[in-house]
Order: sequence, then C-alpha cells, then structure tokens
Amino acid sequence: MKAIIGKKIGMTQLFQNERVIPVTLVQAGPVRVTQVKTKEKDGYEAIQVGFEEIRAQKKITKSRKRKPFVHLKEFRMEKGSELAAEAGSAIDVSLFEEGDRVRVSGISKGKGFQGGVKRHGFSGRNATHGVKHEQRTLGSVGSSFPEHVIKGRRMPGRMGAERVTVKNLKIAKVDKKNNILAIAGAIPGRKGTLLEIRSI
Repeated sequence: MKAIIGKKIGMTQLFQNERVIPVTLVQAGPVRVTQVKTKEKDGYEAIQVGFEEIRAQKKITKSRKRKPFVHLKEFRMEKGSELAAEAGSAIDVSLFEEGDRVRVSGISKGKGFQGGVKRHGFSGRNATHGVKHEQRTLGSVGSSFPEHVIKGRRMPGRMGAERVTVKNLKIAKVDKKNNILAIAGAIPGRKGTLLEIRSI
C-alpha cells in the first residue's frame, strides 16, 4: 500500500506523445510516521503520519510535543498489506512511480447557500407565458397528501465543502527533488487544500 498526504498547488498542463494532458500539482510530503498501530495493541492495523512540522516552539502545545506537526492523518492498512513503515521514518514522493493509479480525497470548494438550479441542475421555469420573476424557482415542492414536504426533497441549501474522493487517477510525473506529484485530471478543493493520496 502506498499512501501520503499533501497540499494542492494548482493546475497546469504537460505535453506527452504530442498530446496535452491537464494535471494537478500536489506538494506531497515529505511526511513522518508518528505512530504504528497494530491489531494486538490497538485492535486494528494503521500508520499515523505527520505533515508540515511546527517550527515555532511557542506554538507547540503540551499535547503536541511528541507529534509537533500541523496535520496528522491515519491510513488503515488493508488485509494482506504489510506495515513497511516504522515510527520515525520518513515517506516522500519516491514511493510513487509514473503511471501509478491513485485515489485522492479532499474537501471540495464551498459554494455557500445556492438555489435548486445551481445545486441540483434544475431547468427552472419558462421565461415567458405569464412567468414573472420566477425563472430560477423550484416550482411545486409538495402534494395535497400528505400535506407536507417529503424528506429528501431536492431544495436550495448549502453546497460544497464536503469530503470528495476521486478514484482511478493516473500519476503523470514525479518530481523527487521538489516533492511534487503531477496527477492527471482535476482534484477536489481550492489551492492549499489538504489531500490524501492512496494507491488503488
């Protein structure tokens, strides 16, 4: 199992075999293994990694003295996979190779409170034939029975800012010197979003 955490830098494009490939650049690691969890001691197998070490001593709280990192994430080890990493060891982008398939998880961009047209793709009302100031409204939201709005009805509300996982993405390029991964395709979140990258 290959896994690492990083931050989204932005999007660009690469030229491969006379084709333009849109890629997302990710500052992936280096991360340090802060804890190795075993089935005997913790009930499950996992590794905990820390990303972006806290440099300023005054910002390190009592609870963070043993793990002085801004971000801590845990990766569950699947059945059959071996715990290759030990506590204190470092993991960087050299773990991955060009052509590897990965799944990337992150928090999507927050859109705020949105209407049904943007949030759910509703077509809206007619622009003519007696419709005035209601082009982007929902229309009817209930029925005569049971005389209340059915639970789960698609309506306006908060949109985005949710955990999204994009699967089967291909690593187009690995920059081992600068710890940057170029992943083909779009990845959820804005610039600076924390991402979890796992092999498939």
